Amino acid sequence: MHNEQTKSIFAALVGRPNVGKSSLMNELVGEKVAIVTSKPQTTRTRITGILTRGAVQYVFLDTPGIHRPRTKLGERMKKTTSDSVAEVDVAVMLFEPYGELTEAEQGLIEDIRAKKVPAIAAVNKTDTLKKQADLEKRMQFLEQTGVFRKVVSICVAEHKGCEELLKEIEPYAIESPHYFPDDAYTDMPEKELVAEVLREKLLLNLRDEIPHGTAVTVERFKERPDKNIIDIDVNIYCEKKSHKGMIIGKGGQMLKKIASQARLECEEFLDARVNLQCWVKVKDDWRDNELTLYNLGFKK
Repeated sequence: MHNEQTKSIFAALVGRPNVGKSSLMNELVGEKVAIVTSKPQTTRTRITGILTRGAVQYVFLDTPGIHRPRTKLGERMKKTTSDSVAEVDVAVMLFEPYGELTEAEQGLIEDIRAKKVPAIAAVNKTDTLKKQADLEKRMQFLEQTGVFRKVVSICVAEHKGCEELLKEIEPYAIESPHYFPDDAYTDMPEKELVAEVLREKLLLNLRDEIPHGTAVTVERFKERPDKNIIDIDVNIYCEKKSHKGMIIGKGGQMLKKIASQARLECEEFLDARVNLQCWVKVKDDWRDNELTLYNLGFKK
């Protein structure tokens, strides 16, 4: 039997916050790799999702949503997005069916044009369409930018159009070895996945203004040699003492709820029992402190 030549393809998923990039990546990969919440700026760093289909390995980079940076953390997130566009075989830019393009979206379109990156536009959330003609109008408008080689429509929430999108991405694959094991679905270390799950639970359970002022670090991740148990110690950093009180909650109830939701999800993907201990600490203005950002893992 002759060996089929392996190929790989790096695809960046870009677009404004909340357009559905993380949901799309999870859908394509078939596993929950990226945090999904309805709050903007959920993805802070670049997250990799991997899908291997026969000879072809797809590597998806889910990037932070593009927005005007207000803090040093915001500046790093913006740089991550433009760096990703420069390094990939194809960029997939997601749009909503309605609304003017934001300044950031126009900027990214110009970025793609300048870097001459092959790009596909995908109009997501087609379940929100009032009439079919609106979708055609939107797709035509995106075609007229002259930047996208193909414009498709998808609806991640209804699992529609994602297979077709993969077919559009595949021609950009390049003959090469597979960079990751064929059964891998992310290159994120388990510790990072745990931190991301915890951050998602913070975002889901707390009021809007607190969670973006939180960072999560895993201080200890230790498997017990004789039992299928992993001991995990986590620090949750917030910017204000009042926030610490809200995260812990009355009688520790909120922290308990967040930790127990996170523990259940971690047990599922680690396939082990998890003993999770969480501590909440105050670090003033960590989002604007270069050294703290570096220590929390936001590399330049």
